[in-house]
Amino acid sequence: MNQDSDLGFTKWEEPEIFDLPDATATQRFGELLGQTLHRGDVVILTGDLGAGKTTLTRGIGNGLNVRGPITSPTFVLARTHPSLTPQGPSLVHVDAYRIDSPEQIDDLDITTDGAIVVIEWGAGLAEHLGDSYLSISLIEPPAGGRQAVVRGVGPRWAGLRLGFQP
Repeated sequence: MNQDSDLGFTKWEEPEIFDLPDATATQRFGELLGQTLHRGDVVILTGDLGAGKTTLTRGIGNGLNVRGPITSPTFVLARTHPSLTPQGPSLVHVDAYRIDSPEQIDDLDITTDGAIVVIEWGAGLAEHLGDSYLSISLIEPPAGGRQAVVRGVGPRWAGLRLGFQP
């Protein structure tokens, strides 16, 4: 992200792309990501049904060392997984598949204080939860497998690259 101080807006940097050939690599990517996240971070996941959003979130939970199991919160909309590490952040896992507006996200009373918030299907709905967020799109390239296309938005992610490969 580059901040244009004269105009006061944030520009997108080129995304980082990670090859994730299988569910094990997707979960490992999540673990590495979980180890880099900080309290207050918001992660917005997109991808087709079965693309690996919950698998990635499970890995994030493992990296954060939170109480599980991490399963899709489709019918409850949101679950909080407390940290098993003293002073560690909790994980708030949201499934926005059935949510139609940012106002409905607000109705869930999600707080980023002391937590990492991961929102499946959150694009266009959850960007307002913080001044920064990490956008991860899970896609299937023509050659097969899966890729994570990662973009950081806002000051938290300005100039920061994840720089690891699962």
